Amino acid sequence: MLCDMCKEGVVVIDLTKVEGAEVRHLRLCEKCAAEQGVETSLVVPKEQVTELLQSVHQHMPAASDDAARCTFCSSTLRDFRSTGRLGCPHCYGAFEKSLRELLRRVHGNSRHVGHRYSPPSEGEVERSVTAGELRERLQRAIESEQFEMAADIRDKLRGLE
Repeated sequence: MLCDMCKEGVVVIDLTKVEGAEVRHLRLCEKCAAEQGVETSLVVPKEQVTELLQSVHQHMPAASDDAARCTFCSSTLRDFRSTGRLGCPHCYGAFEKSLRELLRRVHGNSRHVGHRYSPPSEGEVERSVTAGELRERLQRAIESEQFEMAADIRDKLRGLE
């Protein structure tokens, strides 16, 4: 797909501009996006939590269960010590005892105390969705040939308009 502005470059970003009541969708190449002041390079954030957990865990004395292995992905606690990452969601159960000790060292407790996150209700989420977002979703659904999803989005869009 070619850039809407220069008609030469390959599209790398979809830009939605809202000017007053007008909404414009532009598909831009990297050069034209930069001219519009849009950053197109992906900046990967530092994994500070992973580094913190890894450093704390490395300073913990080696336990007898270091050779413990997750039955699902075969990761070991030693792997977690060296990388700061668990292999799969099942590792939380397999290494629960060690992880609780790690959390106790980091937070002072292995149980959460304080406010709990409560997700917004479905109605609140629906109201926050704007017509512009729905148009973008509709376009993506059409491009990926998910026509049933596109029909649902189209109906929602008609309900808003």
